[in-house]
Amino acid sequence: MSSRQEEKERRRREREEREQAEAGKVASKRRLQLVAGAVLGLVAIAAVVAAIVSSGGGGDSKADSGSSYGSASIPARQTTNFDEAVKASGCQFRTFVSEGRTHLPSDTAVNNSYKTNPPTSGNHRPTPAQDGVYAPGNTPAKENFVHTLEHGRIELQYSPKASKTVRDQLNALFNEPVKGANGYHMLLFENNTNMPYEVAATAWTHLIGCKTVNDKTWDALRAFRDRFVDKGPELIP
Repeated sequence: MSSRQEEKERRRREREEREQAEAGKVASKRRLQLVAGAVLGLVAIAAVVAAIVSSGGGGDSKADSGSSYGSASIPARQTTNFDEAVKASGCQFRTFVSEGRTHLPSDTAVNNSYKTNPPTSGNHRPTPAQDGVYAPGNTPAKENFVHTLEHGRIELQYSPKASKTVRDQLNALFNEPVKGANGYHMLLFENNTNMPYEVAATAWTHLIGCKTVNDKTWDALRAFRDRFVDKGPELIP
């Protein structure tokens, strides 16, 4: 019995070491990308300044931030009661049996074997998708964002057909303070699994899907976020 427990503990430690190593690689890559982006940004600013100086300044140009999301308002919270919020919104809430937690090789594609849409659990790649907001078309592979759900994250998703207004409203929801931080343990991205909803939120083995967005949608998503954030089988800071 003792040797079995020791073997189980050894495997757990090895798994955690692999995850930490993969996370370190991702963080290092992101730091390099940020440095490169900062350098390019300085070059672009210098070019703009030079152009203004050479043209005598002024002009009637229109600024474009290049962001895929803008500012938008959503209705103030009316209820914190989970059941009331979901019922009023008309969204569908479901809880599923876990489909497994096995780590797959880094390049493995699960294809259509996830039983929920969007996926809410199952075998996944060893590198989790990082917290944050993803531009349309830059959604992480489902095999990576399923891993993130295992870590207790909430994932806000929208249909590729959703309007920019809806995307901006989801961004406003994402930036609401939770546990003292904006975007706490959350991801926001365009759905890439052809889900049957305009917007949805997922947690490990849990899903709320909204066929259409209305003023009550936001309280339902808030209630889902508050109930399931940090409730995955592995709590990773």
